[in-house]
Amino acid sequence: MGDRDQALVEAMSTMEETEALEIATAMLDEGVDPLHVLRQCKQAMDIVGAKFEENVYFIPELVMAGEILEQITALAKPLIKEGQDEDEEKLGKVLIGTVHGDVHDIGKNIVTFMLDVNGFEVIDLGIDVSPQKFIDAIKESGTTVVGLSGFLTLAFDAMKDTVAAIDEAGLRDQVKIIVGGGQVNDRIRDYTGADAYGASATEAVARCKDWLGAAA
Repeated sequence: MGDRDQALVEAMSTMEETEALEIATAMLDEGVDPLHVLRQCKQAMDIVGAKFEENVYFIPELVMAGEILEQITALAKPLIKEGQDEDEEKLGKVLIGTVHGDVHDIGKNIVTFMLDVNGFEVIDLGIDVSPQKFIDAIKESGTTVVGLSGFLTLAFDAMKDTVAAIDEAGLRDQVKIIVGGGQVNDRIRDYTGADAYGASATEAVARCKDWLGAAA
């Protein structure tokens, strides 16, 4: 990792917003591959996530890191699209959304970013998504992987209801469902009826690669 790469990771992972944006902007203006810049952001978010799990960082730090990530992604994405091969195949489609009753989206946005950078086509339904909206999107997109995000404990019931609704709609056998966010663990995965849970964005990406048969 170069000095400037390290500086970007350091600035972003310590919430130095102005410095992180200045470094990222300079790199992009100088023609550095935007995917390379986003990979440094990924490393920074991995550090932030690890510190959150260790109770070194808390929700305010996650929110701040998410806001910095969003700004840098907004700068990089148009440049990625400019240089993208129109015929380049995506690894597969992943449908994601924060379940009904929950409006938290930082975790979902990080996972969406990670999936995007790793070559997936992501259909992000946003926040407070009803079971029916998930069902309609599955039918319309033909996706075989669905991510249910939720931070609040009330989201656990909403996740369970969404999985049940997908089942009742006759679509359960066609999709793999991963849950994540907040206090989600294997016990909650079992409660909701999902196929897996992602303890981190990296883990969620790895699971999607596994399900869609993409090279790790």
